[in-house]
Amino acid sequence: MPMVTVSISPQQAAGIRSAVDTGTYASSSEVVREALRLWDAARKLGEFCNGTQVAGSDHPRGGGRCVADMFADYEAERRRSA
Repeated sequence: MPMVTVSISPQQAAGIRSAVDTGTYASSSEVVREALRLWDAARKLGEFCNGTQVAGSDHPRGGGRCVADMFADYEAERRRSA
């Protein structure tokens, strides 16, 4: 698998560590892969905030729902199902 180096904020790193420490994910790589899957799905649906207006959207950032919104929905649904 290709290796990619990225920079993340201390808050993001703490969130990843927390997800692994609580057993939600087995590794940091799993957290990042899940985030990328959600981002890719949002991108394909044209739902991530890229500064362009989506027809019928009144989102304050103008580009539909953000990936963060989708991830929050996913996490909430996962907790309800647990």
